[in-house]
Amino acid sequence: MVMRGGTSKGAYFLAADLPADRDALLLRIMGSPDPRQIDGIGGGHPLTSKVAVVSRSEDADADVDYLFLQVHVDQPRVSAEQPCGNILAGVGPFAIERGLVPVSSDQETARVRVRMVNTGALATVHVPVRGGRPVYAGDTAISGVPGTAARLLVEFRDTAGSVAGALLPTGNLVDDLGGIPATLIDNGMPVVLLKAGDLGVTGYETPARLEADERLRHRLEALRLTAGTMMGLGDVGASTVPKMGLISPPVRGGTVSTRMFIPHRVHTQIGVLAAVTVGTALRLTDRDLGPDLRIEHPTGFTDVVIDPDAGTSAVVSTARLLLEGVAHA
Repeated sequence: MVMRGGTSKGAYFLAADLPADRDALLLRIMGSPDPRQIDGIGGGHPLTSKVAVVSRSEDADADVDYLFLQVHVDQPRVSAEQPCGNILAGVGPFAIERGLVPVSSDQETARVRVRMVNTGALATVHVPVRGGRPVYAGDTAISGVPGTAARLLVEFRDTAGSVAGALLPTGNLVDDLGGIPATLIDNGMPVVLLKAGDLGVTGYETPARLEADERLRHRLEALRLTAGTMMGLGDVGASTVPKMGLISPPVRGGTVSTRMFIPHRVHTQIGVLAAVTVGTALRLTDRDLGPDLRIEHPTGFTDVVIDPDAGTSAVVSTARLLLEGVAHA
């Protein structure tokens, strides 16, 4: 199935339908390496070149296992170094569509408990259902996706340190990163947060303008390599984590404005787990903030609910089934 999950799009497979040595097959299906992915079903961008591999879980606390794979657009590489919270939103409907989670005809909401294989963390996707099938149409809008769809609630628990081993891998809320104050944090996604002004930009630039700033990109990559070592991730030169986040005061009534490097392209929105991690950093920094936070990004905002004391966080999302069929490799 090809599904939109949150602000990403990807191919969803049952694990049993893929061979053990699946990378070459997935590269072929998605059309990588090629900047347009013209010979595959990928969309020529990291946000549309994603794969979910789903199976029934043997974990008593989960219904399904979900492995996220990033199929690189311009390299013959498939990476499993990180989870993806956007694609996760589609795992709930996919699991129901494929009969992995039974749903009765009188249910209105199905709770699909998901073990994220990349990190071992657990999430619950609350899926609206009717007649035992997912409901996709609705009136919930999320920034970065045209129109509206049915409301999904993606709830996370115990995601702190899921990749870097600790919520604050260095033990500090603020570190000196090459002479710049930075927060190195992982609440589901390793993120390095820096004030945009400390890097000579406003933080309100378009993604295209930031990507065109060679000086900024080279400096950020140097800082990212240093941060990777500080976070215990080793040499991250070939890794997609940590993400680099530039933060600025909000301009549209939110809590903070963000620009996220993922890590070399600039996200036109913000990833779900990155938003959760940014929100956690904000709550740790300012205890006067309430749990409901609005994270502004280039094309709108993402709403998150963060409770550091309970170890829970949630984001409102949507998903849509786009295509069901056979991919020819």
